[in-house]
Amino acid sequence: MRHGRRAALAAAFALGAAALGGCPNKRDETRPAPTAAPSAPAAPGGKPLRIAMIGKSSTNPIFLSARTGAEAAAKDLSGKTGVPIEIVWMTPPQEDGALQAQRISQAVSEGARAILISCSDAGLVTPAIDAAVDHGVDVMTFDSDAPNSRRFAYYGVDGRRLGQDVMAQLSKLLGGKGKVAILAGNQNAPNLQERVDGVRAEAARHPGIQIVGTFFHVERPEPAVAEVIRVGSQHHDLRGWAMVGGWALYTKTLLTELDPAKIKIVAVDGLPPELAYVERGLAPVLLAQQPYLWGNVGVTKIIDKVVHKKDVPTIVPMDAVRVTADTLGSWARQLRQWGFADVPEEYLKLK
Repeated sequence: MRHGRRAALAAAFALGAAALGGCPNKRDETRPAPTAAPSAPAAPGGKPLRIAMIGKSSTNPIFLSARTGAEAAAKDLSGKTGVPIEIVWMTPPQEDGALQAQRISQAVSEGARAILISCSDAGLVTPAIDAAVDHGVDVMTFDSDAPNSRRFAYYGVDGRRLGQDVMAQLSKLLGGKGKVAILAGNQNAPNLQERVDGVRAEAARHPGIQIVGTFFHVERPEPAVAEVIRVGSQHHDLRGWAMVGGWALYTKTLLTELDPAKIKIVAVDGLPPELAYVERGLAPVLLAQQPYLWGNVGVTKIIDKVVHKKDVPTIVPMDAVRVTADTLGSWARQLRQWGFADVPEEYLKLK
C-alpha cells in the first residue's frame, strides 16, 4: 500500500478513535466548516436528526442537485414526522477519497445520526464507513458505492449495465463500425470503473468497433475537454466518444471543436449545459441519471430506517433516462422542476 493511502487511513481511524473516546474533535481551520442546510425549526426541547451528506465534489452541479433534493426531503419529512431533520453538507471542493474518509469521521464526532455519501474511492472510505457504523451511525451510499463496506443500502444506477447501454447506443449511431474512445473521469471511482467495464464488454459484441483507449482525467470540465482535444489530435480517424460521465459537455467548447458530421458522442448525464449537444446532433443520445432523486430518495430511505424502523433494500435501483431530440423538451422541464435555473428557455418550450 502506498504511503499516501496509509496516511489517509490512519487519519480517518484517528478521528474515529477520538469520537469513540468522547474526545472533542478540533476541526482543521485550513478547510471550511461544513454548512447546515435550512430545515424545519426544532420543536421546543427537540434535537434535530442530523444527516451528513458527502458528495464527490461541491463544484460539480450534479451533486448540488442531489443536495437540493436532500434538503427538500428533509423539509417535507420534518413536517410529516414531527422530527426536525437537518442536512449537513460536508462535500469536499474537489474529488478526494482521503478527505471524504476524514469527513465521515468528523460527521460521527459532530453528532450525525446518518451519512449519505457518493464514494470517490471505495478503498479509502470503506474503513471510515465501517467505523461510523460501529459508532451507531447508519450509512447509505448513492451514485458511487462502497459494496464491501457496512453501508445499509446503495441507491443508483447499475454501472455496468449503464456502460453497456452507452456503447450499444454509440455503436448504433456509428452503424456498428469505427474507432471510439472512452472518457472515464476518476480511475479510482467504483461507479466509473463499472461503467468502463460495461462499455468494453458491449464493444466486444460489435466486431466493427475498435476502442483506441480509456482516458482518465480530473472530474472538471476543463481537464475533460482538454483530454478530448488531445486524444482527437492523435487519432484523426476517431468516430465516437463513449463518455461515462458528462464532464466535457458542461461547457460549450466542444460544440465548435468537434464536427457532428464526423464524430458522435453518447454520454452519461443530462444537465442543462449538455442539452445543446443534443440539439446540435453532436451527442444525439444522453443517458441521464436523476441527481435530484439521489438526495431526495436517499434521505427518505434513511428516515425510513432510522425513524420508522423499516427494512430498506440493500440495492435501491435507479433507471437512467434516455434524452434525445424527441425528449429534449420534457427533460428540460423536469430539470427546471428540480431547481436547475440555467435550463435554456428555448428547450422548455419544446414538446
